[in-house]
Amino acid sequence: MRPLFLLACMFIVFSCKEENKINKLETGRFRAELKVNDTLNLPFNFEVLSENKLNIYNAEEVIDVDDISYKNDSVYINMPVFEGFIVAKLEEGKLKGSFIKPSLNRIMPFKAEKNDTRFEVSKRVSKQNMTGNWEAVFSPDIEEDKYIAKGVFKQNGNIVTGTFRTTTGDYRYLEGVLNGNQLKLSTFDGAHAFLFTATVTDSTMIGNFYSGNHFKEPFVAKRNDVFELPDANTLTFLKEGYDNVAFSFPDENGDIISLTDNRFKDKVVLLQIMGTWCPNCLDESKYYSEFYKNNKDKDFEIIALAFEYVKTEDAAFKNIKRLKKGAGIDYPVLLAQYGSSSKVKANEKLPMLNHILSYPTTIFIDKKGKVRKIHTGFNGPATGEKFVEFKAEFKEFVSELFSE
Repeated sequence: MRPLFLLACMFIVFSCKEENKINKLETGRFRAELKVNDTLNLPFNFEVLSENKLNIYNAEEVIDVDDISYKNDSVYINMPVFEGFIVAKLEEGKLKGSFIKPSLNRIMPFKAEKNDTRFEVSKRVSKQNMTGNWEAVFSPDIEEDKYIAKGVFKQNGNIVTGTFRTTTGDYRYLEGVLNGNQLKLSTFDGAHAFLFTATVTDSTMIGNFYSGNHFKEPFVAKRNDVFELPDANTLTFLKEGYDNVAFSFPDENGDIISLTDNRFKDKVVLLQIMGTWCPNCLDESKYYSEFYKNNKDKDFEIIALAFEYVKTEDAAFKNIKRLKKGAGIDYPVLLAQYGSSSKVKANEKLPMLNHILSYPTTIFIDKKGKVRKIHTGFNGPATGEKFVEFKAEFKEFVSELFSE
């Protein structure tokens, strides 16, 4: 009887272990889909490197994700820097669940399975070719919502990559296909999920832009190799009668920081208006952080003012700490506003500006405390040559301020 009893016990223990076994992510390339509406899905690709690490791909962009946890039959994939996360059940190597942005109460259905493709690619090479520059207008029929953009695209076979630049920033790394005359482009970075669809001819584009499953707007574009957006250094400026800016906001330690503090006296100061939720701001913060570390021996400081939509001060400072860690920021990031990222409300905090048109916006202040330039938006790495141009212009202007 005893051997049978021991065998029965071993069977029960083994069965319990099997029952409690937690499925883990399998290594390999996956195709994910976020459900935009009943007929449209937004695809992106990721590669699982181990059960606790994966990479998300958008054209040349690679996003490293290493905050992955498991509970019962589900995996939780927390995006770096941003608060968005994916929770999904794992069944036979497939994932099914949701992409969630808690502070905005937004949820998108999510699924993924092993696959190398993003969009289905036609076997026939498209007769159209999108390579080049495009003059675009979004929401063209609604005057108060209308804005201009510049599309910059490259096409290789049916594969299309590029971005739309606007006066407030770019739509980052877009990747997709042109099958026949039908264009589809997508990107997913943990903060934004963008999908563009359009009908394309040799010289025109007519389509729609979707942000998540909560926003849709039409756009039209025409090929125009000489089109340029307005100068980003002319869009935001000081009101008449002002030659400087003033503020007092807390950092994550509760210390109130102002431009009049001794730390900033007789120094060149960059004032970065931004939000931790903003991908263009993240791109800019990474660049500024590197530049700051390389120029600490000069009379130079950067201060960031964060305008946060999360509902509590604690949540806002939690996001600020996450951004500082993720982007390697050594300079102070102050909480200027929480509960709303409204630019109108933000302008109330800096009333000397004609308006705050964009997150991010950078104010260049010389050693005497005078505003010398205000740059609206940020041309990030997805803009290619424009990013290179921005860095060259930035370094030249800041060097001039250093030498004064």
